[in-house]
Amino acid sequence: MKSGVRNRRVLSNIFLFLIFSFIQCRTSGENDITARKKLLAEEVKNEFLFAWQGYKSYAWGHDVLNPVSRTYRDWHGTSLYITPVDALDTMILMDLKDEAEQTKKLILDNLNFDLDIYVKAFEINIRLLGGLLSAYQLVRDPKFLLLAEDLGKRLLPVFDSPTGLPYVNVNLRTGQTEGATSNPAEIGSYLVEFAMLSKLTGNPVYLIKARQAVEVLYSKRSAIGLVGSTINVESGEWGNRQSHISGGIDSYYEYLLKGSILLNDQDLKAMWDESLKAIQHYLADSTDHGLWFGRADMDSGQRTATLFGSLEAFFPAVLALSGNLRHAEDLQSSCYKMWNLHGIEPEILDYEKMKVIYPPYLLRPEIIESAYYLYHFTKKENYITMGETFLEDLKQHCRIDIAYTQLLNVITKEKDDAMDSFFFAETLKYLYLLFAEEDALDFESVIFNTEAHPMFIVFMQ
Repeated sequence: MKSGVRNRRVLSNIFLFLIFSFIQCRTSGENDITARKKLLAEEVKNEFLFAWQGYKSYAWGHDVLNPVSRTYRDWHGTSLYITPVDALDTMILMDLKDEAEQTKKLILDNLNFDLDIYVKAFEINIRLLGGLLSAYQLVRDPKFLLLAEDLGKRLLPVFDSPTGLPYVNVNLRTGQTEGATSNPAEIGSYLVEFAMLSKLTGNPVYLIKARQAVEVLYSKRSAIGLVGSTINVESGEWGNRQSHISGGIDSYYEYLLKGSILLNDQDLKAMWDESLKAIQHYLADSTDHGLWFGRADMDSGQRTATLFGSLEAFFPAVLALSGNLRHAEDLQSSCYKMWNLHGIEPEILDYEKMKVIYPPYLLRPEIIESAYYLYHFTKKENYITMGETFLEDLKQHCRIDIAYTQLLNVITKEKDDAMDSFFFAETLKYLYLLFAEEDALDFESVIFNTEAHPMFIVFMQ
């Protein structure tokens, strides 16, 4: 009897030891990943500061830096301070107080939209309007909101088409518009910014115009639920009828979902749900190399190309945000194969042949954005490992003596001479948030616009 009691005690002690050891190992593992993330977050901040110093030294007050030639480029012959506006909220999230204060002063002292120039309204909306709204929400300086409202008013004339679909270009001073051939991304990607502008100014016209455009575009989808690549905003007739989730269509789908969350809008959610069914049925393509999303005719659904690239890599993030983690993770795995094929991702890949079709790398953020979303939802360490790979490959192939630059060819690693503003606004921001996520920003409190400018949901309540 005593022997049985003793044996039970021994077994009990062994069980307790194993439990304690498991807890110790798990705690140690959690501490290790926390420390690892902290070091990586600091490394990203240092890389931001390195690239930012290059911008300040050779392009301060201008739109973008050409880092190889150490020159600058203004999009329209005069600066709209695109890089400073795009980069400001990243500095704030990184707690780079001195740089943020200098950049804030540069913007507020100099940015002026009363210019006789034609601009592409979509790009100005996602970069400048998005950046100004985000800056206002982060620092609460009313001057940012005044600038945002002034810009919003100057963009509004694009919606004065016979269909309500926005023209491509607008003159910031005169309000004259041009460019009747547009695409779903440029038409549908005002919703998040204009909704926030309406909320913050109390003027509903911005949201009304943006939402009407989305409704009209959605009504133009084919009988099988797909949209094409180009559409005439005056006639509402499709031009190129090839459907995909790449550039020209991508952020239309993104904003259906994000708009539904930001506005708590069930009609937008239904539009997203119906669109996703068509995307998954006609565009999804499972091959020996993984899950991809190809291209198809919008009317028949017949496959037209097995192309996928750096822009499509946004879709795992959107799938994850919609709750479809299984397909999000499968697709991100394919995106990672695309990245690792040549040590950095190409602009376009033929996923059937795993062959690069168009070889530049433009410092794009989408694959990093998706890793950030997936780590937030799953807490799987492999997404941190992915982030390390992205950071190290960027440093190895795109870092030059003064900043970062695009690649002309991911196979040869030949350098281009450009560092777009989204490198600060998106690429480095998402890398930083992946490693410092919970410390830097409450994911559940924001919706990111397609340029990674956070729009705080609390402002919509």
